[in-house]
Amino acid sequence: MTGIGLTLMVTGPDGAQLVARAKAAAGMADTYSQLNLFGAVFERVRADYVEKPNDPALIEGAINGMVSSLDPHSRYMNDKSWRDMQETTSGEFGGLGIEVTMEDGLVKVVAPIDDTPASKAGILSGDLIAKIDGDAVQGLTLEQAVAKMKGGVDTKTKLTIVRKGKDAPLDVVLTREIIRVRPVRYHTEGGDIGYIRITSFNEQTTESLRKAIATISRDIPQEKLVGYVVDLRNNPGGLLDQAVSVSSTFLPRGEVVSTRGRNPEETQRFTARGGDLTKGKPLVVLINGGSASASEIVAGALHDHKRATLVGTRSFGKGSVQTIIPLGAGNGALALTTARYYTPSGRSIQAQGIGPDIEVKQDVPDELKDRTDIKGEAGMRGHLSAADGTEQTGSQSYVPPDEKDDKALHAAFNVLRGVTVNADVRAKAAVPN
Repeated sequence: MTGIGLTLMVTGPDGAQLVARAKAAAGMADTYSQLNLFGAVFERVRADYVEKPNDPALIEGAINGMVSSLDPHSRYMNDKSWRDMQETTSGEFGGLGIEVTMEDGLVKVVAPIDDTPASKAGILSGDLIAKIDGDAVQGLTLEQAVAKMKGGVDTKTKLTIVRKGKDAPLDVVLTREIIRVRPVRYHTEGGDIGYIRITSFNEQTTESLRKAIATISRDIPQEKLVGYVVDLRNNPGGLLDQAVSVSSTFLPRGEVVSTRGRNPEETQRFTARGGDLTKGKPLVVLINGGSASASEIVAGALHDHKRATLVGTRSFGKGSVQTIIPLGAGNGALALTTARYYTPSGRSIQAQGIGPDIEVKQDVPDELKDRTDIKGEAGMRGHLSAADGTEQTGSQSYVPPDEKDDKALHAAFNVLRGVTVNADVRAKAAVPN
């Protein structure tokens, strides 16, 4: 009877709670056991390493190892790295002008920033930086590698580049400059189209975009203005609030993006505010394999609201949210992946990207044919998996330097003018040369 009574108690509601508590307690005990192991290793290193180690450096290395093992975008920033990041998002900083990430122990170029030493020297999206001033990058954290690339204005640094399709590494010497990120560039095309290129999402982006729209609206009479091309190619992203406000510039209302974390109650929804400054004029958005994060939020929102036609190639697929968590004075900050992005229709961006309505692949010079595709998020080691398990890898990221050779750009012009390209044809539509 005692055995039966015990069984009935455990399988009832109260018993289930006891089982859950017991499992939680066992898990906590295991965690404390692992922390004790860490403490034992730490003390052994301090006591017996061949040279007296630096205790703060040991702790920082342990934190870096823990956080970087989660996914490619979670990272710990010490106090200097945290200050450097704040300078970058404000739109002005010193360096070479490269947006980078980490891949297989090397620094990978997501995109060079327009009109910076990196872009002028021919650094390309997808390049791997193997050495900085002759020192191997392997073994450094991303922050350590970035710090080595920074330095005084007018000083030089040599990057050793591994480029797909090249038999030997390339040495590129660059001169550091004050990098003033100009997030928006624009001009009028043929007296009837406004072209706006958004290169990054920093604190200046939305205000610069509003000025661009105001200038184009003044330069082209409304009765002649057939629409806008918004170029997000090779834009690696940036601030979430800027992605929302940029989308709001083209949307009168509606959801822009939602973020969903581990717990359902943590879901957040961000909606358009401020009204459509383009007064409903048609939009074409250009994307490619280098369009990531905030770029994908904007492209996804405008597409889901049927506000824009997407032209180009599939985007990068970086659909995860990094929350910046300051750790107190002098301790830096933690960039921790806390959620996935979802477009207004409920599509996940992570490891899938945004597909174009009209796919246009560029003609690539022979010397670059072996590196026209980049792996995207799904090709990164340790990436956060797609929400539904379906992943997309690889997309072309090449943009011709001369507009006359830019097939995607001319396809966008034709969509707005109603010629050559059928804007209703979905992905894989053919675009004439």
